[in-house]
Amino acid sequence: MKAKVDRRTVDLAGFPDLVVVYLGMRVNALAGVKTLMGFGPKIAKSVEARPEGLLLHENVVFSLFPPHVGMRQYWRDFASLETWARSEPHRTWWQQFLKNSGGTGFWHETYFMRGGMEAVYDDMVSNTGFLCFAPVQAARGTMYSARGRAQRSEDAARPAPVGEEEFYS
Repeated sequence: MKAKVDRRTVDLAGFPDLVVVYLGMRVNALAGVKTLMGFGPKIAKSVEARPEGLLLHENVVFSLFPPHVGMRQYWRDFASLETWARSEPHRTWWQQFLKNSGGTGFWHETYFMRGGMEAVYDDMVSNTGFLCFAPVQAARGTMYSARGRAQRSEDAARPAPVGEEEFYS
C-alpha cells in the first residue's frame, strides 16, 4: 500500500552540539516601527556574511499587530553562536539596544541538542514563550548572560558586549 503522506526525518548524529535559537523583536510604541525596520537590512547583511558556525537562518513573523517578527537560527555549537554575538556588528547592536530599546522589546530562547535551554526578555510588555508559564526572575548574577543561564562552564572566547556591572550602574 502506498503511503498517503511523504514523511521524512533527519539524522542529527553529525550535529552533536547543535544549538537552535529563536529571536524576536516586538513593537511596543510607534517609534518601535522605525527601530524594527532599521534592523532588517542589518540582519540580512550579517547573515549574508555567513558567520562561522551558522548553519541556517530563517525569518519568522509572530504577529502583524502589533508587529512582532524574528528569526530562527541553527548554529553548529554554542561557541560559534556566542563568538558571533560578542563580535561586530552584533556587539554594537546589543550595546545600543541595552541603552535604549527604541520602542521595541526583544527576546531570545535557545535550545541545546545536548540538553538545556535558556532565554532572556528585554522590554517585553507582553509575555511570550517561557514567560507565559515559568517563574520570572531578574537577569542578574548567573542569570545575566546566556552562558550563565545555560550553565556553560567553559571559558568564553570574548567578553560580553555589556557587562552586568556596567548595565546595572
